[in-house]
Amino acid sequence: MSLVLDPAAQDLLFREARTANTFTDEPVTEDQVQAIYDLVKYGPTAFNQSPLRVVLVRSAEARQRLVKHMSEGNQPKTATAPLVAILAADNEFHEELPELFPHFPQAKDAFFAERPVREHSAVLNAALQAAYFIVGVRAAGLAAGPMTGLDFAGVQKEFLDDDHTPLMVVNIGRPGENAWFPRSPRLSFDEVVTTV
Repeated sequence: MSLVLDPAAQDLLFREARTANTFTDEPVTEDQVQAIYDLVKYGPTAFNQSPLRVVLVRSAEARQRLVKHMSEGNQPKTATAPLVAILAADNEFHEELPELFPHFPQAKDAFFAERPVREHSAVLNAALQAAYFIVGVRAAGLAAGPMTGLDFAGVQKEFLDDDHTPLMVVNIGRPGENAWFPRSPRLSFDEVVTTV
């Protein structure tokens, strides 16, 4: 069976898409970021909880504050990417559930009254949304460089608060010279999928 999505779109989003390590200096506009969000916000999450929060790092001062929390190998690309996004999980997402899940507004208290339950759900569902975000960046014709090589506690203290858990940092822009490492292998269908 073939996929319904056009092969060129499949390549753009998956087969040819790569994690960029260098970027041009072409800016990433607010309109582009808005378009990315307006696409990826429809990706499913449990109870439509939508816990992903995004901090866009644009100013030189904020960039310096972030770079010092990145691992050594990630510092140069974070320092030079046109736009950097900190993706985080909102552990108080349940406050929005009466609006986001109106057919069962009691879900806020019935399922998410306890903080540890919320934290687990927030991280899982925000990670799903982070994947959607990366695909959305690709759909905008941009390259994403998602990274988890960072001081999470430092990023949280510098840019977030105790109600937000940092998940990753994503460099965004048009790929520059020598942007790609060689493609790494992937597991085969039979190594991943079991039928019972």
